[in-house]
Amino acid sequence: MLAENVSIIGLGLIGGSLARGLKRAGLCNTVRGYGRREAALQQAVEDGVIDDYSLDLREAVAGADLVVLATPLSTTEALMREISDVLKPECIITDVGSAKGVVVAAARKALAGRLAYFVPAHPIAGTEKSGVEASFAELFENHIVIITPLTETDRGARDTVAALWRGVGATVVDLDVEHHDEVLAATSHLPHVLVYTLIDCLAQMQDRNEIFTYAAGGFADFTRVASSSPEMWRDICIANKASLLAVLDRFEKHLHGAREAIAAGDGGRLMDVFSRAKQARDAFARNTGR
Repeated sequence: MLAENVSIIGLGLIGGSLARGLKRAGLCNTVRGYGRREAALQQAVEDGVIDDYSLDLREAVAGADLVVLATPLSTTEALMREISDVLKPECIITDVGSAKGVVVAAARKALAGRLAYFVPAHPIAGTEKSGVEASFAELFENHIVIITPLTETDRGARDTVAALWRGVGATVVDLDVEHHDEVLAATSHLPHVLVYTLIDCLAQMQDRNEIFTYAAGGFADFTRVASSSPEMWRDICIANKASLLAVLDRFEKHLHGAREAIAAGDGGRLMDVFSRAKQARDAFARNTGR
């Protein structure tokens, strides 16, 4: 058992799936949830996702050995400030945020005396669905969780968080904060911006109902992530704007190049782009099985 009592703040897809995974693996004695929708929390207790809950944040973390912040990034600093003085002295605090720079900055402001026990983390897993009702214990199996420890982070606290994620089936790697945000801007944040923008563009075109009627399976696969939480992705884009803007600028140049090739009827140039892309995608599929 890694921790006697775990409190999960934000019982959505990620928080709920982590709660299910922890209980299934017997990694803790009790899991307490905190959220805004009491009906959902009550259902989570009935379904065995959590053992109990509180609508009072400070009460929800009192007595916890480990607290997981699984809420939108814009709430992070306020939550940290509210709980910092009621936590047990060696309570470990971790998070699941998709951008780490903003989370670390919030922790340095709100958890100044507790940085040794703060372990930033990010599970690279999810679906387009949201809410605890969409959660499942196997979500993290065979997925990567990135830990971005601070210079102040206690080694034992880092190892506990790593063991927690391995216990629910994930592979754990360490990255520094800046590198994490650069990589995720390219591989996760940019694709979400592109898909949301594409769907919004098509939805505003004339005869949009006909456009979606004749969309094929590839369109459904490519655009699936546009069903994700707009609130969450708004926060991620703003939180990681420096890295995201850099990769958006680079992509814009590539897109402009493709437009020029199409306008010029330059099939050779398009073939080069498409062939390189196919080779890269096929290699990714071979290496990951996806």
